[in-house]
Amino acid sequence: MNSSKSQKLESGEKNITSTNEKNIRKRKLISTQLNEVVNDNLILESEVSSSIAETLLALERNLSKNLSQIKFKAPVDYIYNPVDYAYDVHANYVNTFCQGTKKILYLGINPGPWGMSQNGVPFGEISMVKDWLKITGKIDKPPREHKERPITGFDCTRKEISGSRFWGFFKELCKTPDVFFRHSYVHNYCPLAFMNSNAKNITPADLKAAEKKEVLQICDEVLKEIIELLKVEIIIGIGRFAEERVKEILKNETSTVNVIYMPHPSPRAVNNENWPEKAKNTLEENNLMKFYSN
Repeated sequence: MNSSKSQKLESGEKNITSTNEKNIRKRKLISTQLNEVVNDNLILESEVSSSIAETLLALERNLSKNLSQIKFKAPVDYIYNPVDYAYDVHANYVNTFCQGTKKILYLGINPGPWGMSQNGVPFGEISMVKDWLKITGKIDKPPREHKERPITGFDCTRKEISGSRFWGFFKELCKTPDVFFRHSYVHNYCPLAFMNSNAKNITPADLKAAEKKEVLQICDEVLKEIIELLKVEIIIGIGRFAEERVKEILKNETSTVNVIYMPHPSPRAVNNENWPEKAKNTLEENNLMKFYSN
């Protein structure tokens, strides 16, 4: 082979090598850029999730602070705020299960004596919180405690029937908490539990007119913010009071939120032993069962 041909071949090989090296560098650059985009998106999603949980907790802390400014008179004698003394557990619940927007919001009224009052989780029947939701944390005491309503946290041996029915139904339906919380979240309208001197429960609906007005005004504002924060499309009011509060809040809004009534699982309600059947009917009639299947 003459020198001219040899030089041309060498030149061609160099050009091919140079082109290959450029292509390799280009592919590496594109791969790096794609990884950066993916990582940025993951970081952004993480920040959004964290932001939603943190914002919700901040709203609840502010709600508690504003409610604490109200001067309640008899018959209200004792007030428990589990978002305060069981904040560690409550924050674990929010951070675990509210890491994003939610299509469906289940709205309870306020803490029951043997559920959320004990551990800070809505409808927080002890065994359901510990064994199914797997939520734990430190629990302190309210500043003033009624001897017949002691706060013993996860050591409480009393059963919260409402919570047992509520979470028991969804445990049977969803099997795992992840399936339930994929589209749904549970929140209480008011974080305070009210009792008279005999430890009898007083619901927000039963407060004296002036006190009730203040409580509703403060809680309404925060609930409206939570609905917007979570971008809720469907609110299931657990009991008539919860349903009515949501309708009142949204009546002057150009909102497309669908408000649905579900009977409260309280054992005090007449003919309520078949509550799971009533809950299932509510979901079926509103075409919601599809959100709770694997």
